[in-house]
Amino acid sequence: MKFLAILPATLIAAAPAMAGPYVNVEANSGFTGSDYSGTSTDFHVGVEGTSGVAGWYIQGGPTYVSPDGAVGETIATGKLGGSVAASDKLSVYGEISAAFDSVNSYGTKAGVKYKF
Repeated sequence: MKFLAILPATLIAAAPAMAGPYVNVEANSGFTGSDYSGTSTDFHVGVEGTSGVAGWYIQGGPTYVSPDGAVGETIATGKLGGSVAASDKLSVYGEISAAFDSVNSYGTKAGVKYKF
């Protein structure tokens, strides 16, 4: 009987920590020299979580693309990423992004972060 009483607490403690849902509004502008080319603004909803030394997230939603001197448009975009702590001071991260319009576009990001 005690086993059944502590089973839920054991399962909760063993489950990955979930930070939960979030909203991310992000504007990215492009320049070549001093020539402005435009701005893309993401209006994403996502979820993130952790498990041990790893963290992850997935987010998506509309992005308003407004090129300089042209009519803007709204497209669907998303990102999937994560990080792993290699040590107390070093982590490795990566991200895959996608934009879905008449020509689907994909991107990647990878790096390391060292804390002093």
